[in-house]
Amino acid sequence: MARILVTGGAGFIGSHLCTTLLQQGNEVVCLDNFNTYYNPTVKRRNIESLMLASQFELLEQDILNLPFLRELFAERKFEVVVHLAARAGVRPSIQEPLLYQQVNVEGTNNLLEVSKEAGVQKFIFASSSSVYGKNKKVPFAETDSVDNPISPYAATKKAGELICYTYHHLYKLPCTCLRFFTVYGPRQRPDMAIHKFTRAISRDEEIPMYGDGSSERDYTYITDVIDGICKSIEHCQAYHIYNLGESKTIRLLELIDLIAANLHKKPRIKRLPWQAGDVPITYADISRPRKELGYCPEVGIETGVREFVKWYTQMEVGCSVG
Repeated sequence: MARILVTGGAGFIGSHLCTTLLQQGNEVVCLDNFNTYYNPTVKRRNIESLMLASQFELLEQDILNLPFLRELFAERKFEVVVHLAARAGVRPSIQEPLLYQQVNVEGTNNLLEVSKEAGVQKFIFASSSSVYGKNKKVPFAETDSVDNPISPYAATKKAGELICYTYHHLYKLPCTCLRFFTVYGPRQRPDMAIHKFTRAISRDEEIPMYGDGSSERDYTYITDVIDGICKSIEHCQAYHIYNLGESKTIRLLELIDLIAANLHKKPRIKRLPWQAGDVPITYADISRPRKELGYCPEVGIETGVREFVKWYTQMEVGCSVG
């Protein structure tokens, strides 16, 4: 059993991770500031069942509050930190670059500093496939150059990886950086594509589609990502970067048709211009995490979308009844 801090623990990935870590017998502290990027009620619902667990604690605080973090780390002596908290999204980061720099870079630096001071044994950092930018070599490998981010969000994630390396180099803090590839599944953020498309199709609303529908994404189901995070905790030593993806892609138009088929509806598409910061493809080379972590994604996009649509439909029914 370990004492683990999960920042952003009430969010989509964080709430699933907290559940799994508790099931493994760990003591879990969830740190979340419940900002208004999307409705905070959604995040409170994510962890509602966890609040009953004796080994779970929720702290409503901000990673920018360095005095609070220093006091917390000195008192709790965390063995593991899984840092998921961040301002998310490529397009919003173009509108608020200074906020993204403050939360994603300064906040990460705060956590590394207090982890170093408190003797944390393992630090897991949530990075993103966005760091690859418009990489023309596919699939994307961890050894590829990531020197040309095309959004402030991507730049902050690249910066986070570099700061993690610095703390490992200077202070021998074991750090693992995980590049997530479009994670989806039950509780997915409402602004993410699969959730947004499912909502629009189910309500017979138009789907905003940027570009001609030929863009491709590597979608990763939530249970596979949680397995990858847990394996990363187990193997965390020195400094490593890993892609966590399914290592398969699907075109945007095909994704929309797949969701519509599961909803037994016909999609209405509103075509819009390409957006600044968007990339034509994401595609993970997962040979390194397969070899070094034993990471092996099991849920394909057809199964994953079916499960998501099932969850969404049940949630909508529950909300309408409530």
